[in-house]
Amino acid sequence: MKSLYLLLLSIVLIFTGAQGQTYISIVPSLTNSAGTLADKSNISFEVGRQWDVFSVGLDIGRTSLSPVSGMDTTVYMEIRPNLNIFQQGKWTNTLTPGIGFIFNAKENFVTELTSGIEYSYTPLIHFNIYFGQYYYSGLNSESTTTFFGLSIMKYFKPTKNKGIFNAPASAK
Repeated sequence: MKSLYLLLLSIVLIFTGAQGQTYISIVPSLTNSAGTLADKSNISFEVGRQWDVFSVGLDIGRTSLSPVSGMDTTVYMEIRPNLNIFQQGKWTNTLTPGIGFIFNAKENFVTELTSGIEYSYTPLIHFNIYFGQYYYSGLNSESTTTFFGLSIMKYFKPTKNKGIFNAPASAK
């Protein structure tokens, strides 16, 4: 039930308020955890909103692509705020902390710290090479893993940002 409230609150916060751009992203990555390539692989989808240098996304995905027998303990949901630290031309350095929940897992609380290098291929299509660390914790155990990935982000039609004070039409 807490997860449902978190999801609803996230959707309201992301898609309301100040003007910005809505985006959707596919986010595959590989971790350095033990196991097969499927065990190390994960994928998620993020939908969010960006305002100038700050964005917030709702990320839903799987911590592993391995087949699961019994109850699935790989599905997670996470809130991911992002800050564009530095920009030079079409290149941007990003910093993303995240916090979320892994459904049915013993280590069900997840936080992350990610850094990335984003390339603006077009105003509406961006690529991001990213790396970071996931921290998992539960009642009796905790673990950590590092990851590396490449994401593709699609912005929808950008909005025209307006200033607080607009000059009269004759002054422009």
